Amino acid sequence: MPELPEVETVRRSLEPLVPHKQITAVEIFKPSLLALGDEAAFAALVGAEIGEINRRGKYLLFSVQTAEPLCWVVHLRMTGKLLYRPQALPLEKHDHARLTFADGSELVYNDMRGFGRFWLTQDGPEGLAQVSGLNSLGLEPLDADFSVEYWQEKIKRRPRAMVKAALLDQTVVAGLGNIYADEVLFQAQVHPERPLGSLTESENQRLTQAMREILQASIEQRGTTFRDYVDGNNEKGGYQESLRVFQKKGQPCPNCQGEIQRIKVAGRSSYFCPHCQVK
Repeated sequence: MPELPEVETVRRSLEPLVPHKQITAVEIFKPSLLALGDEAAFAALVGAEIGEINRRGKYLLFSVQTAEPLCWVVHLRMTGKLLYRPQALPLEKHDHARLTFADGSELVYNDMRGFGRFWLTQDGPEGLAQVSGLNSLGLEPLDADFSVEYWQEKIKRRPRAMVKAALLDQTVVAGLGNIYADEVLFQAQVHPERPLGSLTESENQRLTQAMREILQASIEQRGTTFRDYVDGNNEKGGYQESLRVFQKKGQPCPNCQGEIQRIKVAGRSSYFCPHCQVK
């Protein structure tokens, strides 16, 4: 957490609020937040203007309008939040960075676990190559080029790997995490421990369709909130009400009324129905 739907919801919530604002102050209260250790470079953003806000996988990309265009990249990791405040407020316990704008509003980065990271690079492929993991991302399920053929091409060299592990591999499919991987597998009726080489054509088709449908549905409901995740306006998501198996151990399957089980797959808790998702 947060995964693609949550990061996209943060982007959409900030898009009408932050672009075209001029930065008047940059404060970094936790230097380890900066992946490249470039505190002076962030301080030099005073006077610059925020441009477009884009997203790639679980990364947020803010264009920064300077003499040499820059890109501020944010990865929220487990508990990071980017919170827009129309006016300055007292700092809270886990506020690790703050950008103040000319109109008195501010954008604050809050992170209870402190695992999030910032990068400030030149805008463009050469600069973004400095961002760990960004250039190795696979296609996103909502990309126009994402297809069952793409999925099969990415997994064909790993016939013994488990399908749950492949769904979590950001170089295969960008944006999926533990929540949506379990929901995808349930909708596709595929057991999380199935070897990739055992998947049939119809199962691969069901998987790719489920990836698209579930991510789109979650975006429409503004993501999943269990505890920490909120958007840029500090508002929770609603997709947790639509989850069918994730964190529902012992509850009845919504399809067959059998009991949802939990196992460990690829080091992660995995929830599934053993009757609907046969190994």
